[in-house]
Amino acid sequence: MDEHGLFAGGSDDGTFVPFTDILFNALLGFAVMVFIAFALIRPDAKTGAVDIKAEIIITASWPDRNPDDIDVYVEDPQGNIVWYYVKEAGLIHLDRDDRGNYRDTITVNGAEVDSPLNQETVTVRGIVPGEYVVDVFRYTATTGEPVPVTIKVEKINPTLTVIHYGRVILTRKADEQTAIRFTLDENGEVAATSDAFKALSVLAIDPRRQTKG
Repeated sequence: MDEHGLFAGGSDDGTFVPFTDILFNALLGFAVMVFIAFALIRPDAKTGAVDIKAEIIITASWPDRNPDDIDVYVEDPQGNIVWYYVKEAGLIHLDRDDRGNYRDTITVNGAEVDSPLNQETVTVRGIVPGEYVVDVFRYTATTGEPVPVTIKVEKINPTLTVIHYGRVILTRKADEQTAIRFTLDENGEVAATSDAFKALSVLAIDPRRQTKG
């Protein structure tokens, strides 16, 4: 700005400085609001995220609303067996014991809430090299009809891998079948699989009856 005014040939009437002040304050206010908006964003709040601490997840499912109680037995390489009576053994945990339609309905504020899903879940929290055995057992046979049971075995780390996905048919009460036997090596990789039957329900009740095979 020269001695004659704002521009050569012009004059400063005193409005330029207040205008710049208003513009600067507006921009400053906008910047503050943007900063506050970003500060209020919480990226760690992930609705529905489930952090599962497990190496292997074993899931057994049977038809919704079926009243029969299906049990899962899992044996680790050290002979530990998890079942409905022993929910933790070694590094194996029975996370959900589903008893068919037992306690599938609750009352909330006078209204009934129903959960038709039939599913048992077992997690293996650490890798022990050797053979694992997964059996399914029909504890009750209310319907008297065969019950199809789907068994899925997933290895979680380092990436999700499906070790087994299959189905067995339990035809009567106390029917037991081996869904899968799989062997893990020292690196936690699947070295072998088999479906040869092994009666885990008998061993769980009386471990002295353990036999090789």
